[in-house]
Amino acid sequence: MSAGGTAALAIEANDLRKSFGKREALAGLTLRIPEGTMYGLVGPNGAGKTTLFRIAVGLSRATSGTIRVLGQEPGTLAVRGATGYMTQAEALYGDLTVAENVRFFGRLYGLSGARLSSAVEEVVRLVDLADRADSVVDTLSGGMRRRTALACAVVHRPRLLLLDEPTVGVDPELRSQFWDAFASWAAGGTTLLVSTHHLDEAGRCHRLGLLRDGALIAEGTPAELLSRSRAATMEEAFLSFAARRRAEEVAR
Repeated sequence: MSAGGTAALAIEANDLRKSFGKREALAGLTLRIPEGTMYGLVGPNGAGKTTLFRIAVGLSRATSGTIRVLGQEPGTLAVRGATGYMTQAEALYGDLTVAENVRFFGRLYGLSGARLSSAVEEVVRLVDLADRADSVVDTLSGGMRRRTALACAVVHRPRLLLLDEPTVGVDPELRSQFWDAFASWAAGGTTLLVSTHHLDEAGRCHRLGLLRDGALIAEGTPAELLSRSRAATMEEAFLSFAARRRAEEVAR
């Protein structure tokens, strides 16, 4: 919390733009995510979600605009050590076991000795893979690999967790387990930025940003967005806000 009692910002982006040739992946994105918030980023493929994630973790640079992560420039050692990142495609070593993968990522985040061993055991149990800890990743189902990737992202107990489509290809029961874990981490003070195509999942976030063509078309709590769009579901709300934005663009 700041001196005035306002929550500090985990991510602050101002007029963020990113171009790939003639294509603009982010088109003036302005975003503020307070610490301890579970923030959902909703939008179709190509909306700019993954581009934002890559900039936030320092893997890509914005064409223009500014972004601060945990109060610093993305990619600094301090930010890297306090951030966990789960990509859409699992960044796992298929010839290593579940525990070996998690241990490897724990070492990358600076864990060692008894602290590392304890953290590995804890997160492997957390993602319900204790009985498969010694299984080689290439022998696992898709859902188990997603769980392993999640364990690798949280082994160091990050302050900020970036989850890019974490439940793609995951069955409904496991999706529910994932979101229960996300809610628990947020309640414990972790900030989560989660992108998803599943609009039913989005309703579990504290706040949502609806993204289209690299810009926010609406933002608020799930209840606020439903009220403002007069929609019964988040899918209907998204379609309503997208239609409004198209109408505004045509009228310009």
